[in-house]
Amino acid sequence: MKLREVKEILDAEVVVGHEQLDMEVEKGACADLMSDLLVYCKTGSLLLTGLANHQVVRTAEVLDAAAVVIVRGKQPFPETIKLAEELHIPILTTKYILFETVGRLYARGMAGCIEKAGEERDFS
Repeated sequence: MKLREVKEILDAEVVVGHEQLDMEVEKGACADLMSDLLVYCKTGSLLLTGLANHQVVRTAEVLDAAAVVIVRGKQPFPETIKLAEELHIPILTTKYILFETVGRLYARGMAGCIEKAGEERDFS
């Protein structure tokens, strides 16, 4: 699915990355603990979180994530926006809670990075 579709499904605001809305994203991962995302998120995935600080963007950078969606109506801090712009990592915000956000994307065909804890992460 394209990032543009994610925006529509989540009634999201694009904070950074308007020019990247045609990017394809097939998988997603969600957590508020960045260490969990480092374990379970795959390259090119959509990163969903309730955190709005620069660590989210740094985690997305390390993972080579496609984009970040910040939930619960939170807005990223100015330094987060600046870093995302520098690294060309799209940030979207939605008012939906994390559970609803994931459910909406899953219902529309987005898969998670893994199905069960303990599965190996594919670094490709």
